[in-house]
Amino acid sequence: MSLLRSSVKIYPLGEAAIVLQLGDEIAVETHRKVKAVAQFLDQHSFPGMVEYVPAFTTVTLYYDPWLVSEKGQQDPYAVVEENLREMLAQLEITPQIEAPSVIEIPVVYGGEFGPDLAFVAQHTGLSPKEVIFIHTQPEYLVYMIGFAPGFPYLGGMDSRLAAPRKEVPRKVIPAGSVGIAGAQTGVYPLETPGGWQLIGRTPLSLFDPSREPPSLLQMGDLVRFVPVSLETYLKREGQTHEP
Repeated sequence: MSLLRSSVKIYPLGEAAIVLQLGDEIAVETHRKVKAVAQFLDQHSFPGMVEYVPAFTTVTLYYDPWLVSEKGQQDPYAVVEENLREMLAQLEITPQIEAPSVIEIPVVYGGEFGPDLAFVAQHTGLSPKEVIFIHTQPEYLVYMIGFAPGFPYLGGMDSRLAAPRKEVPRKVIPAGSVGIAGAQTGVYPLETPGGWQLIGRTPLSLFDPSREPPSLLQMGDLVRFVPVSLETYLKREGQTHEP
């Protein structure tokens, strides 16, 4: 089905950006549309296009108004909107033939690496072992990368693990920390402040500027968390690739 015939909303964001809203809720089907648009833009740039930012339900495209308007001869927003509508008219969403490979993320749960595991267990009425077991069962879909370079927003967490953010965020969260916030789980790729409940830590480096691409995880990847021992963690600490 052509994306132009589906429920797509197009609207401006300031004077140098335009938003494609491809759905109203976080869903796999909406994600497939977002990914299709992102892949098309990767291959079909146009003069004045600066960058695009995919999210859960939108793709925001930033542009240089002076360049896209041919130095002021046209309305820049109208030019970009027309380009996008032409793109959507020819962009078809086809069934996914092959499932993406699953990237395994080793995690040490609890202890100093997961200081909030006990809180999550208490809040959910589960034991720490049950929290770990439930957290490691799904294959999580990477809906988008954001907040910090390489930070994956994952879909598919079991609703039994939902836990609130911390009332007072930590000033420093170590890189590799695995956390839960509301109905989501994710991994901090860099040392940064944050308010997620920390249940474990991975030795893998999720973001490395010297690597191509810098982010270990990409939109559309599947992720599975695998519990490992402290000994395994120490052996693999600082690795810049998946298992």
